[in-house]
Amino acid sequence: MNANVKAESDAIALDTGTNAHWHARRLAATPRGVGVMGDFFIDHAKNAEFWDIEGRRFIDFAAGIAVLNTGHVHPKVQAAIAQQLERFTHSCFQVVPYTEYVSLAERLNAMVPIDGPKKTAFFSTGAEAVENAVKIARFHTQRSGVIAFGGAFHGRSLFAVALTGKVQPYKAGFGPFAPEIYHVPFPCHCADLADTQHAMEQLFKCDIDPKRVAAIIFEPVQGEGGFNPIQTAAVQWLRALCDEHGIVLIADEVQTGFARTGKMFAMEHHGVSPDIVTLAKSLAGGATLSAVVGRADIMDAPNPGGLGGTYAGNPLAVAAAHAVLDVMAEERLCERAQVLGARLVTHLQAAKAKNPAMGDIRALGAMVACDFVYPSTGAPHAERAKQVQQAALKKGLLLLTCGVYGNAIRFLFPLTIEDSVFAEAMLILDSVLA
Repeated sequence: MNANVKAESDAIALDTGTNAHWHARRLAATPRGVGVMGDFFIDHAKNAEFWDIEGRRFIDFAAGIAVLNTGHVHPKVQAAIAQQLERFTHSCFQVVPYTEYVSLAERLNAMVPIDGPKKTAFFSTGAEAVENAVKIARFHTQRSGVIAFGGAFHGRSLFAVALTGKVQPYKAGFGPFAPEIYHVPFPCHCADLADTQHAMEQLFKCDIDPKRVAAIIFEPVQGEGGFNPIQTAAVQWLRALCDEHGIVLIADEVQTGFARTGKMFAMEHHGVSPDIVTLAKSLAGGATLSAVVGRADIMDAPNPGGLGGTYAGNPLAVAAAHAVLDVMAEERLCERAQVLGARLVTHLQAAKAKNPAMGDIRALGAMVACDFVYPSTGAPHAERAKQVQQAALKKGLLLLTCGVYGNAIRFLFPLTIEDSVFAEAMLILDSVLA
């Protein structure tokens, strides 16, 4: 071993309880492609707070990227997992089924805003849910084309990332991608629906016959793209377009689902029924679980064995999901999301009145984001967003950035956050935005 390397290794070995020690070990043991924001390591957590291995406390406004709507280690979720742990941890549902999988499917079928009879299949990740939704749509329609939107994020696996409408860091260097995937502009606050309609018309004239399109997939509120809510008129138009051409309409609610937007599912804001909905993230309170819920006739299209996965619908995660749904109903988290989102927007608007670098503020329930711009031009200012994020982190508030230009701060606090902790976070936020 090189002498300098050995000396450094020996020095690190003497300090095994520090973030610096584990940071060095992480760099040596894990690839740089797994980007990590923090240079600290979590030790334990409770609801909207966590502590690192050096004892520092943080208020968590990231929630594992929208996974912890019910907070860290909710007692009911924890108890459900512990109880299941004593019974069995795995059988593979496709080999030896268990009742809890079926009853959870029944609960989601009754909740998800899709007209008519529904069926649910479980998987492990959001990307898996998206890819299986497309598989189901392709089998049902016997077509291959898929249309997504610019700025979209649908996952990191090869097909899901092909659907994603953001090159850096998700797509760069990973091609070629699956064929017959097309993107059009997303109709939100920063785009006109007429532009999207024109782009779709051109797509059908120049690239693919609509009779060869299996599915159109969209996020009711774009996540990584910048927390951009879709226009209701656009959802209505997409529904009519899909009906006209026999296309399956897929709503990707991986990030928007489970009370984040002030309703259980974001599609409830639009009064439009999709054909398939994909779910994950806060479905199981941090346990690994995703779902595809869809019209029964569409979901039944694939042959037996065409869907599934070794860990799909893991019993521990299914138990957690049952508890999550109980907590969301008992603690009225949809209403809580609306209240907390409104409080946050009030703080952001007050700060914007004094801070010319703050741009557009967007909110649907507790799915809130704020852009940062160059005051002189209004152009995206990613560096300023990063500065705000870092300043907040130094004061113990964890925030995430997002957006095609990386110039937005998004707020994803647990909906179970205590009022006192939320107020403390607002004081920190006010101070870094001042």
